[in-house]
Parts: sequence; C-alpha cells; structure tokens
Amino acid sequence: MSKLSPFFCYMYNNLRSRVTWRRDSLGVPYSPPAGLTWVAMAGKKDLIDLPVLDEGELEEQFVRGSGPGGQATNKTSNCVVLKHIPSGLVVKCHQTRSVDINRKRAREIMREKLDVFHKGAQSEVLVRKRESEAMKQEKRRKAKENLERKKLFKEALLAEAKPGSDTV
Repeated sequence: MSKLSPFFCYMYNNLRSRVTWRRDSLGVPYSPPAGLTWVAMAGKKDLIDLPVLDEGELEEQFVRGSGPGGQATNKTSNCVVLKHIPSGLVVKCHQTRSVDINRKRAREIMREKLDVFHKGAQSEVLVRKRESEAMKQEKRRKAKENLERKKLFKEALLAEAKPGSDTV
C-alpha cells in the first residue's frame, strides 16, 4: 500500500474495497462521503447527470427484428421497444441478437433521450456532441492548412528546379 497510483487508490475498510478517485494537494487520498458509491466508467457512460429511470413509468415490448441477419434476426422477438409513459418518448433497440443486451441498451438510450427532453440545449449529451463536432471541424481545418502548405512547398520546389536553371 506504500505505492499508490496517481488516479486510483484502493482502500480496504471493513473487508470492502472502495475506489478513491483523487488526491488532495498534500497527496492524501480523497474518498467519497459515507454512503455514496462511485463507479468508474468509460465513454458515453460517464455522463453523470442523466435522469434515473423509474421502471413503473416504462412500457416494454419485444417485437420481431428486421434488417441483415436472415432467419436468426427475422424470426426471433429480440427487438426491444421501450416507451416512457409520462413523456411519450419511444426507443426501439435491435443492436444485437441478445434480448438482455438490447434491453440494457434501450434503457441507456432512453436515459439520454429523457435528458435531452428535459434539459434541451443544456443537456450533457448535446453539449458533448457539440464539443465533438467542434473538435472534428478544427481537425479538418488543420488538415486543410497542412495540405495547402505542402502544395505551396511542392510548387516552390518545382519552380526552383525548372529546366534552364543550373542548380545542382
């Protein structure tokens, strides 16, 4: 326990492990208040401000899937249709052949849609999407600038190496 990683530190209290996320300025591990548990997630799942789904407000149906996959897809009822009754939002999820995975993904999508429905433009999902688009545009702009610089450089080299000029 003498060497602790800078971002995670494992503390064992009452035979339970608890993950701490940060250290303060003195290097002392920061642990969450008692009763709160934090879960490390990656990707889209680290959206912390999404609404919690109440199973009583959801209506779930299993329908036949469609699309590529042939008989395995078209004859089984593994497509999940999830409806949030108070808001009227409907999510249809048929990303895998597994009903359990589709149910889980449908709930994740529903949470994101509810966040957008309630918060509008301030939704964490839309904010991240805008940030991603801005980064892509910046990347495209830089690539275009580099391409233009290369083109100008090649033209300058060709102009110097024209026949009639004796540069060796």
